[in-house]
Amino acid sequence: MELAVLNTSGADTGRKLKLNNDIFGIEPNDHAIYLDVKQFLANQRQGTHSSKERSMVSGSTKKLHRQKGTGGSRKGSIKSGTFVGGARIHGPQPRDYSFKLNKKLKQLARKSALAHKAKDNQIVLLEDFQMETPKTKSYMGILDGLKVSNTKTLLVLADYNENIYKSGRNLPKTKIMAAKDLNTYDILHAEKVIFVENSLSVIENILNKA
Repeated sequence: MELAVLNTSGADTGRKLKLNNDIFGIEPNDHAIYLDVKQFLANQRQGTHSSKERSMVSGSTKKLHRQKGTGGSRKGSIKSGTFVGGARIHGPQPRDYSFKLNKKLKQLARKSALAHKAKDNQIVLLEDFQMETPKTKSYMGILDGLKVSNTKTLLVLADYNENIYKSGRNLPKTKIMAAKDLNTYDILHAEKVIFVENSLSVIENILNKA
C-alpha cells in the first residue's frame, strides 16, 4: 500500500511511501487487540477504592438482645452491614488491577490496529518538520492544512520533540507521541493517525523485532 507524503500545508509533495505489509497489511487479530486494550485500561486504574469491613467500624461489640424469645430476628452486632452506619458487606478493597501480556501478543495487537487504520484509509503521511518555538496556532495551522482540525488525531514522531509536543498538548482532540510509545489504545482512539515520515522506520524496527 502506497501513500502520498504531504507537507505541513496539506499539499502533495509528489513523493510516495510504501507501507510495510508485515505491519500495515496483515490480517488483523481482534482478540489480540481486545487483550491489549484491556491491559492498557486496567493499568490505568489506581485500585485505591476501599470500604470498611466489620473489624474496621467503630461501635460496641455487645450483643443487641438475647438470641431467642424476643419475636425478632437474631442480631449479633451493631456493626453488621444490615444496620445504618454498619460495615459494607463484601465491599471493595485496595487491589492491583494490572496484568501481564506476552510481548509477541502486544506486537500483534499494535500491528492489527495499524492494519485496521490502513484498511479504513485513516493514515496520513506527513513530511519531516520542526518547530523553532512551541506555538499552538502554528500546530493548528498544520491540522487545518491536513483538513483534520475537527478530528481526533494522533501525531506519531520519530522521537520526542518538546516544541511540537507543547504546541499541541492543549488541543482536546489531539495527541502527540514518539513512535516508541505507540500503543494499541491510542491508535484505535484516533480517527486519523498522522505519521511523520521518519517515524515509520522506528515503528518497523520495533514491531518487526524477532
